[in-house]
Amino acid sequence: MIAGEPERCSGKANAIAAGMDAAEHDRIVWTDDDFHHPPEWLETLRADYDRYGPTTELPLFVGCDPLAVLLEPVFVLNATLGVRFTAIPWAGSVVFERRDIDEAAFLDDLRRTVSDDGLLAEYADVTAVRRTRRVDIGGSIRESLENVARFVQIVRHCVPFGTATQAVAGALLTVGCLLFPLPALVLATLSMGAVYAAFGIRRWTFVLTYAVLLASIPLLIYGLSRRTFVWGGRRYRWRSKFDVMVESE
Repeated sequence: MIAGEPERCSGKANAIAAGMDAAEHDRIVWTDDDFHHPPEWLETLRADYDRYGPTTELPLFVGCDPLAVLLEPVFVLNATLGVRFTAIPWAGSVVFERRDIDEAAFLDDLRRTVSDDGLLAEYADVTAVRRTRRVDIGGSIRESLENVARFVQIVRHCVPFGTATQAVAGALLTVGCLLFPLPALVLATLSMGAVYAAFGIRRWTFVLTYAVLLASIPLLIYGLSRRTFVWGGRRYRWRSKFDVMVESE
């Protein structure tokens, strides 16, 4: 099946909408094509749904370039913990049924936005299971900067007060790091190390937490200043939640 080129939405949102239209069953699974699925993956999700209803797994983003590696603690906080402790699912591994959402309204909205998982959070109550899936991210500095811009824009358009919360928290943490560098370094490193251990993340990058905290406000400003971003070979101009323009790259 070929979904065709998106017109007012992201390529993934367009593909999901086409896939849901073509699917013959009531139970729906979303995923991405950039990480490994173990053999028992679908069966595990089926059992998750039978137990919890709509269910999502947790992403564990692993950097493939220097900037993406530096940002791994941010990915753990915003993506792994964000999915675990908020109502926003991860579209890389989520299961639900048509009856769980207002399907007609959902598909109409999906065809005019960028964030498929951000939109799903508005239509379904999804339970996050404590099980991570490794996803390689980045590959070049430019690609990682595009990801920063996209992630910042997703929060801006899909999470009420999310950007303001990030700005305030980032400013306070930055001030703390500058005023009390040694205690902040120790506390940030130990705290993130504990988070990594709690979720079974066997990566050394928790030691970069202090550096990431210092970079958080500049990265947020960078993401907000971008008027377009590239994702999957297409350039998007995302003016508001349901105002998306797909431009040639």
